[in-house]
Amino acid sequence: MPGAVPARSAQRAVAVVAAVASSLLLLFLAVPIGKLIGAGGMAGVRQLFSDAELRQALGLTAVTATTATLLGVLGGTPLAWLLARRDFRGRAVLAAVLDLPLLIPHPVAGIALLLLLGRESVLGGAMLAAGLRVVGTPLGIVAAMLFVAAPLYISGAREAFARVDPRYEAVARTLGDSPLRAFLRVTLPLSRRGLIASAVVMWARAVSEFGAIVVLTYNPKVASVLSYDRFTSFGLREALPVAAVLAVLALIPLTALRTLRGPDDGARS
Repeated sequence: MPGAVPARSAQRAVAVVAAVASSLLLLFLAVPIGKLIGAGGMAGVRQLFSDAELRQALGLTAVTATTATLLGVLGGTPLAWLLARRDFRGRAVLAAVLDLPLLIPHPVAGIALLLLLGRESVLGGAMLAAGLRVVGTPLGIVAAMLFVAAPLYISGAREAFARVDPRYEAVARTLGDSPLRAFLRVTLPLSRRGLIASAVVMWARAVSEFGAIVVLTYNPKVASVLSYDRFTSFGLREALPVAAVLAVLALIPLTALRTLRGPDDGARS
């Protein structure tokens, strides 16, 4: 047909434009990370053996991110199940509140936490009177990481629970299981990989957090704050190895995440 040739030409043109745009975006995303690792990766690895401050910052980052992730899993799993399995009044509002930390600038998140946990607040003052200081301590780092990263776990866990057919739980209930036992014996094992993957994403996001942490706890320094501190104090040359180490270490949770998801997860979902 006469109109078929122009239509095919238009489709090819659209495909070419889409391919070029995708390639440019991929280069924009990949090249800076590649240049960062190439320029400072080996220097950063060598610096791990000679820079005690860097090792301390990395250790503090790992401990606080792991603590925040454990707290997020403990409190976020019931919330995720509730959002995936129950339809109730205010459900949309609750989901929006849980997603809000992902949308606000993270320094703003730090300021909000400072208003809640600072010594001038009711809660912060009460905690300080009890001998528990948040601002300027590792506890403040955990609070900042938890605030900005927990929504990622809740969102992923909610999707993992939603992929499990509720009829499996119903069958377990008819066989005499309580709701909790049905959850532990049926839903939790079937959604385990998704939950672990979501926890890995939360941990990686906590490790990379900067804006909220720098408001609550500049010292002691986590790795992201140390990188910023060296950049502002000594310039790019001193900050580059630290930043490169963070980029290299980011490959660990990414590799774990791909392993957990498996090659066919995208097709199944």
